[in-house]
Formats: sequence, C-alpha cells, structure tokens
Amino acid sequence: MSTSPLPPLRVGLVGYGLAGSVFHAPLVAATPGLVLDTVVTASPERRAQARAEFPGVRFADSPADLWTPGSAVDLVVIASPNKTHVPLATAALTAGVPVVVDKPLAGTAAEARELATLAERRGVLLSVFQNRRWDNDFLTLRRLIEGGELGEIQRFESRFERWRPQLKGGWRESGAPEEIGGLLYDLGSHVVDQALVLFGPAVRVYAETDVRRPGAQADDDTFIALTHANGVRSHLYMSATAAQLGPRFRVLGSSAGFVKYGLDPQEGALREGRRPGVGDLPWGEEPEHCWGQVGSGESPLTGGGRPVRTQPGDYPAYYAAVAAALREGGPAPVPADEAARTLAVLEAARRSSAEGVTITLPAN
Repeated sequence: MSTSPLPPLRVGLVGYGLAGSVFHAPLVAATPGLVLDTVVTASPERRAQARAEFPGVRFADSPADLWTPGSAVDLVVIASPNKTHVPLATAALTAGVPVVVDKPLAGTAAEARELATLAERRGVLLSVFQNRRWDNDFLTLRRLIEGGELGEIQRFESRFERWRPQLKGGWRESGAPEEIGGLLYDLGSHVVDQALVLFGPAVRVYAETDVRRPGAQADDDTFIALTHANGVRSHLYMSATAAQLGPRFRVLGSSAGFVKYGLDPQEGALREGRRPGVGDLPWGEEPEHCWGQVGSGESPLTGGGRPVRTQPGDYPAYYAAVAAALREGGPAPVPADEAARTLAVLEAARRSSAEGVTITLPAN
C-alpha cells in the first residue's frame, strides 16, 4: 500500500533584509520538505521584493503571529537585527516552536546557554545559522587536515577582509552595546566558529579591535589570537579597511602548508539571484585558477605548491540537516551550546582588547 508524501514543513521568516532575503529565504525554498510560508516585515518595499521572488508567500506584521496557537508555523527563522535574537527565540521556544537563529545567537555565552536550556526543556530544535561551515574552502581544508596531508597543524591563519572605506550606516555599524554591532560579532562569529570546529576549545584569547574609518562607531578592523587546548594557534583577521586582501586561509603544518585566496562563491551567487539546483551551472563550484595550493619549502618569491581542487561549497546542506532533524528527530546542525563556546571567545576578545591583556579560558 502506497503512502502519501508528507506535507512540507511551513517556515516563517522574521526579517527580510540582507540575511533574510539573500541567505535564508532562497535556501529554505530550495530545500526539499520545507516551504517558505510567511515573512514578517512591515516594509512595503521588502514585501514587494519577497512577493516577486516567492509568489504565494504570506506576510505578517508581528513575529508573534508565527507562534500563535492555531496558526503556528513548523519552524521559525530569525534573521532580524542582532538585538532581537534572544527575545524572539525565547518567545518562540516558550511556545514550543522550533527555531533557527542567524549568527550571533546572542550577545553573551550565558544568554546562549539559557536558550539551549529552554530548548531542551521544551523539547524543540534550536540551531544557529553558521553557513560558513559549508564554505568551499573550509570543507577543503577540513578534508586535508583529516586526511593528514598537512601533518600536525601548528598555526591557522584565517582572514575575512574587505575594502569598504565608506560607511554604509545601519545597526551593524552602530556603537550602541545593545545593537551587538561591529566586526567582532559579525565576521568574528564565523572565523572563531571555524577555528573551534577545526581545532577544538581555546584556552587563551588575545585581541585587538580598532575603529579605523572616520565617523565609525563600531570595530571595523579586528585581530584575534587563540591558543587551543591542543596547542594549535589560530590567528584570525577581520577588516573592512583592507586595501590589499590577504589569503583567506594560510595553514601551516609539520609536513606541508595550505594557502587559499578568495571567498566562497555561494554568497555572490545568491546575491545575483542564482538558486541552488536551478540552471545548468553547478552550485558552489569555483574555477581552477581559484584553487588553493599545498606544498612545503617553496621560494618566498614565487610561492608555489601543487593546486588542490576546491570542494564545492554546500550551503543547502544546512537546511537539509534542519529538515532531517525536524522529521526524524536527529541532532540539530550547529546546536546552541556550540554557539555559546564561540560567544565565550568573542566576549574574551572584547575584554582582551579593552584591557590590553590575554584572557585565559577554562578548557572544556
């Protein structure tokens, strides 16, 4: 006897700015078993944009409409400004509705742990959108490390740099503490998360956070040095003022090093309106001239090494894992306790920069 396919899980999206329109909405819509049901935005322009991109989508004025009994969706995605993440996630989880929150989950590790406890108590999924775990260069590096091709890793350099000398305005560049703006919590959420995934917990944190651009209020040029419990050192750079961009990754091991320039192409493709699984172009692929290099003992003038094919990036894997967790009861991708560990490092980095000291963290 044949069985009818299960209806798709209805997703409600809070916010249709950069995060909501470029990342979450397209990736939700591209995931089998999920459907973008409702968008919460009061902006007429953003409603028109969402309606044009996803005909049939509904709209709500208040996030609470997504978890009101009798009309609740199956998953709430919070892609609104950082200061709203904790109150909105708390309300949805209290109502028993699963939640995905864009990074950073919260402003502090303590708040993140409280949300994790609430989700566990309510028995509902809580996951943090750390899409950079599915970047092409990160997947490639992880494969090289796990395959032993670099030997014992000694130093990990990660750069997320841009040249944006003019301010764009908005809450991301605000210096108000409640906004949780600045690069430390924006790009820092990505590079710290990647370092902890690769090399485990950090036990020492040193940071320099600077405000470089005229009129800027929040940090726009930041450096973090981590010492991991296993001895690996991570040097992490985030900047909006880099007139010359360094390598995205430079990883030094006992046998070889890996150098990779350029950003994963998925964000650019999403911004241009491309969608996973649509069209003839393969998703997440990059041309050969963008591949990284693995080698040792090369000339300081020529660099070199052998090119290593970049593994395709796979942002769609995140929401596929969310759908599987909701349907099958499996683990959430990027659980809240992992986000809390990242936030503990970011808090230590902020304190380190303010006080000019190295912060020691408990090994756990």
